[in-house]
Amino acid sequence: MREFAFELALCAHLEAERDAVVARQLGTALHGSRVMDVVVVDPGPGFDRRAAITAETIPDPAIESDVGPGEARYWKPAFDIHPDRAESVVERAVDLGFFERERRGGRTYVRQTARYPEDWFGHLLGVENKPDLSRPGDLQRQLRTDVSLGLLDAVVVATESYVTGAHRNRIPDAVGIWRFDPDSGERDVVREPSPLPTDGPGIEVCEQTPARTDVEPVTAAEIRRHRRRVAERAYGKGWRTYDLPECTEARAESQFGSDGLPYCAWKDRFVDAASECGPDCPGYDPADPPAADFAAARDARQPWERDPEGVARRQAGLDRFS
Repeated sequence: MREFAFELALCAHLEAERDAVVARQLGTALHGSRVMDVVVVDPGPGFDRRAAITAETIPDPAIESDVGPGEARYWKPAFDIHPDRAESVVERAVDLGFFERERRGGRTYVRQTARYPEDWFGHLLGVENKPDLSRPGDLQRQLRTDVSLGLLDAVVVATESYVTGAHRNRIPDAVGIWRFDPDSGERDVVREPSPLPTDGPGIEVCEQTPARTDVEPVTAAEIRRHRRRVAERAYGKGWRTYDLPECTEARAESQFGSDGLPYCAWKDRFVDAASECGPDCPGYDPADPPAADFAAARDARQPWERDPEGVARRQAGLDRFS
């Protein structure tokens, strides 16, 4: 699980170093299946207004609906999606405090509790982790897709390897290179990333074989929408998305000031409990997982609000919730 431990160490380092939202394993493709290892979201001017709404991800259909902060609207015609899906989105938005709901004549009407601040996020940085550059896998195609799509403002490869000229030549010029030591937290910038053009159309490489490359054009509007989706998902998800091992050897450790990392005393390293812990491990001794408050750890280290006050406002008729 070298890559898993490397990724957690890098997230802990970035969380300690930057006043930003740090998240891991986020989809950055519109038509394909690209998943970015780490995404760093810098706050924009409207960050505090976004943080006041909810600590979780607001569903994109709720943001894009015709439901606004003014007069409450009948929910069905406010969505351009299947009514069953729209109904579940309304329920979720109400639960999150983004929508308020009232009943009029047997119908459900909804309104936003606050106008969604489109400017709440700024620079989006994607980090592809490749601790061992001698085993690049599909790295070159993935990075070419990132550059041609232009969804993120910048993309970096993070590695523990010594970076040779051959490595540099296989990485697109626009992609930055970091050499990161997961034990010490030392990070050397081998090459700065170039800014990617995110305000225009892009090209997504969906599939590539020696004889054929399938691409999809992406409009500027689609890129703007998906940038918001990525930022929203990052805000709600964070990077502590793993389980702690259910074993007496398990510890919730700290690294670079970040708490709650899954450490195994028997293996003497960080572990991915989902794939390498359990009865098949010779050191396994079943027990409750160690106590850890992931939300408190994140709240203390990132500009993310664990328990926002919310922005719900009471109006005439809002006491008649269904």
